[in-house]
Amino acid sequence: MTPTTRDQVLEVIKTLPPETSVEEAMERLYFLANIEAGLRQVETGQVLSHEDVKRRLLDRS
Repeated sequence: MTPTTRDQVLEVIKTLPPETSVEEAMERLYFLANIEAGLRQVETGQVLSHEDVKRRLLDRS
């Protein structure tokens, strides 16, 4: 069974040190949410090759 989002959030919170601030906990969850979003983009083929990225960055004049 795939863990629910709630289960995943609770697991992350359990691993944080006791002195963690609310802001730090939110940053951690936001970071993990962005990783998941990136992985979904990879799964759907929404990616750029290394060469495409270099070309985009170097063509900015």
